[in-house]
Amino acid sequence: MTTSIENRYEFLYLFDCENGNPNGDPDAGNTPRIDPEDMRGLVSDVALKRRVRNYVQVAKDNSPPYGIFVEHATNLNRPIALAHETKNGKVPPKKGNKKATATKDQVKQARDWMCQTFFDVRTFGAVMSTGANAGQVRGPVQFSFARSVDPILPLDLSVTRVAKVPRPQDKVEDDASSQKHLEWEQSQPENELRDMGRKQLIPYGLYIAKGFISAHLAEGTGFVENDLALLWEALANMYDHDRSASKGVISHRGLYVFKHVGTDKNAEQRQRQAMLGCAPAQILLDFGKVVTVEKNEAEMKKDGVASPRKFEHYSVNVSTGNIPQGIELWTWNDAKGVLTKHEV
Repeated sequence: MTTSIENRYEFLYLFDCENGNPNGDPDAGNTPRIDPEDMRGLVSDVALKRRVRNYVQVAKDNSPPYGIFVEHATNLNRPIALAHETKNGKVPPKKGNKKATATKDQVKQARDWMCQTFFDVRTFGAVMSTGANAGQVRGPVQFSFARSVDPILPLDLSVTRVAKVPRPQDKVEDDASSQKHLEWEQSQPENELRDMGRKQLIPYGLYIAKGFISAHLAEGTGFVENDLALLWEALANMYDHDRSASKGVISHRGLYVFKHVGTDKNAEQRQRQAMLGCAPAQILLDFGKVVTVEKNEAEMKKDGVASPRKFEHYSVNVSTGNIPQGIELWTWNDAKGVLTKHEV
């Protein structure tokens, strides 16, 4: 039987966006998310997890044990009901106006099946107490909001579409026949058969997200080494499978993984250290301590710009001497498509 991961991890994930909208805010007309205090851009943890899910769904054909629970436009209660049908024989019945009354053992059986079947449940966790109730899962992998290194400049641009959709005042109903639509179209002046729209974007932004992986929570969900390898693969490649005009060009630019391995000579105690960790997360993830991102003034001057407009306008440096004992640094190798140990 495959065992869950036995090491704690923290990681820094770098990605950039050129002429696109990395994460629109629906409460602000889908403009790029921004911290109004310092004008730095934000990308939500939910947006990052969505891209990981999308990559895994493509790479693994959405099949167990790599199924995706939180899919686009689906009913979350359906797989929960299937979990009960598979493990408990049927969906627990309702009692009067109350929810389905699954027993503690039935909930555990359904919860375990969900973890075994769906990659995102055993990775990120899930609230599955809706419907027939399959409990709640605390996922071992968590992201922070990604934040841009420098302030960003959101732009709101007008665009023109050389075709048009009838408006309510045009009195052409959505269920009108194609002939009715043709008659309306032919009655319109040519210069009015077009629509105006808007696009929101930023010229450029380099973003950094912080991530955390708990070996103890992995024990509860069955998150194993193969799942971990797939997570790293997804982070490195997910934006290559999420292209759209509104997203511009978003690219993975760096993955720096801190693996806690322990220092004790006693194997049992060292394993315990590896699971609990050998240093606080902030010692590893705060900028200027291990990984430093700075403007490359020489490259910016060469291109004649006052603010960064591409990844080469930054320099990413690693101070291996600041890594505490008992921790290894691993970085993503694009050529090999795997994490490789960074020699200290």
